[in-house]
Amino acid sequence: MVFFSENLALFLSFCRSVGKQTNRHMKKRHLLLVFLGLMTLPAAIAQNAQVKRVDPTNWWVGMKNPNLQLLIYGPNAGTLTYTINYPGVKLVKVNTVENPNYAFLDVTIAPTTKPGTFQIVGKKGAQTLTRPYELKARTSTPKGQGLTAADFIYLIMPDRFANGDPSNDKFPDMLDTQADTKNPYLRHGGDFKGIVDHLDYLKDMGVTALWLTPVILNDETLKKEGPDRNQAGYHGYHFTDHYQIDKRFGGNAGYSGLADALHKRGMKLVQDAVYNHVSDDHWFFKDKPTPDWFNNWPTYTGSTHKEQPLYDPYGAEADRKTLLDGWFTPFLPDLNQRNPYVANYLIQHAIWSTEMFTLDGWRIDTYKYNDLTFLNRCNQALMNEYPNILLFGESVVNNPVGQAFFVKNTIGGFDFKSNQPSALDFALYNATNDALNQNYDWDTGVNRLHQVLAQDVVYADPMKLVTFLENHDSDRYFSVIGEDINKYKLGVAFLLTTRGIPHWYYGTEILMKGTKNPTDAEVRKDFPGGFPGDRENKFEAAGRNDRENDAFQYVRKLATYRRSNPVLQTGKLMQFLPQNGVYTYFRYNNDKTVMVIMNTDKKEATIDGARFAERTKGFSSARNVVTDETVSDLKTMKVPGQTAWVLELRK
Repeated sequence: MVFFSENLALFLSFCRSVGKQTNRHMKKRHLLLVFLGLMTLPAAIAQNAQVKRVDPTNWWVGMKNPNLQLLIYGPNAGTLTYTINYPGVKLVKVNTVENPNYAFLDVTIAPTTKPGTFQIVGKKGAQTLTRPYELKARTSTPKGQGLTAADFIYLIMPDRFANGDPSNDKFPDMLDTQADTKNPYLRHGGDFKGIVDHLDYLKDMGVTALWLTPVILNDETLKKEGPDRNQAGYHGYHFTDHYQIDKRFGGNAGYSGLADALHKRGMKLVQDAVYNHVSDDHWFFKDKPTPDWFNNWPTYTGSTHKEQPLYDPYGAEADRKTLLDGWFTPFLPDLNQRNPYVANYLIQHAIWSTEMFTLDGWRIDTYKYNDLTFLNRCNQALMNEYPNILLFGESVVNNPVGQAFFVKNTIGGFDFKSNQPSALDFALYNATNDALNQNYDWDTGVNRLHQVLAQDVVYADPMKLVTFLENHDSDRYFSVIGEDINKYKLGVAFLLTTRGIPHWYYGTEILMKGTKNPTDAEVRKDFPGGFPGDRENKFEAAGRNDRENDAFQYVRKLATYRRSNPVLQTGKLMQFLPQNGVYTYFRYNNDKTVMVIMNTDKKEATIDGARFAERTKGFSSARNVVTDETVSDLKTMKVPGQTAWVLELRK
């Protein structure tokens, strides 16, 4: 109807233009021919091809892998015959799929290829299309630096941390046009500028790296996430275009600016990957390249979320399939990574992002739901290009054996061998909660920390595991421990002195609290002082109350000590069996020995130092790292109830 209306308007206009012709026969003949010609326009237009996008949007010369697969998309883009003429660039193969709007071009880039722009030329009959494609020179800017136990990672949900540029809070051309700090389910306006404005606060606290929840474009309608609410994708996990950083955060330029600001301060940037799913508003879900681009079911089937069938020697294949191919929610279509084009698309995007935004590591969302072969291939591709990069995945598990399955491990009985270097240490996270909330007994309380660490033998390198007290998907740490400041300090002391790479959730240093009941938004509140109109600014000491300042300074003291002392980074760990609610362990190297005594009992504990002679021999006193007080006698120590002593031993 649109084409017909437009053609009819053209036809009537033409009628008026020739209305003065004197030869009535010629007039009718002209009008008939023109009308018939105009009515054929829709068919002609439908046959013409267009190229609306090419992904990746650019590439680089000098990459270790010379192969590149370009996704070409547009109406009938798959019906064109493609050529590329540029020194060092070879078009090896043009792949077409069921959907004629797609073509996949396999290209090789020789090591000697120069930076520049070449033309992708597509032809069909009399039609010729050209699309410029840039090959950039690689920069010497730090990227792929990786993270180690010397780092302290700070997790930020950008929308909820700080709003440095209110002009980008909302846009009328997006599907979600709302922003309201008073509504917990909508966007609040936090952005990269807000983060940059507070980098000095973070560095002063001892932070060395930032992990942001996803920053890729989430241009989607509000999603039904409860019986009485619609929720925006403010958290970032609902991708709609892999090659755009959400402009409400500051776009591609703002993200690059954040990376630069971090690197100038000697800090690092971790990106949050989501390989498992996309939003149902993603452009390639609305126009699927192939019928098997997503994992399809006769009727909606959600994941079981239980990982045991992956390594269970008695497990059922049906359970395994439902875990891996089931959808996370009805509005998050599950990507089929066994499709080679899907796999290439995701892998190339990870490499593109690392190079474009000078990333130092990746946290991988919903790791255990992805195809295992794909994960190994993706990990390896990143590690080949960036040998020092750290990759750590989210696999919510309850025991070390299950956790070890998803990382490099020492277990011989698994059918599958993961190459992932690290993972979020959920086993130790659960043990920490137990240690602080359970009464001490034979198998409970602080025994749980000892038990879990005693099983580190299952990991190839447990020092690379990322440890934590909470995250954006859990209840807030301070609420979990009943808002008990003594327990708070016990957990902080353990996190910052045990093995692994510690990560921290924004705001916990100022005792932000909340539980996921009734909504996740309760654990994702705005950082006070980060938003226009905030009554308090807790980025500054003057805006915090005494208890908040006490908590902040406690974290700062231990985090900066860890940052300056390799003994808490790479030092060996020795732990002793807990007794009467007291857990004692040591970090040590050739230069220093640090003794940590965690008294989880409410009563003062008298510690017999002779029991620890294996590690204290040769030392006569110690400095309390937190208080700077001297402990002059290591033979008998009286540790107050619910207190952790972090002692640097002295001879």
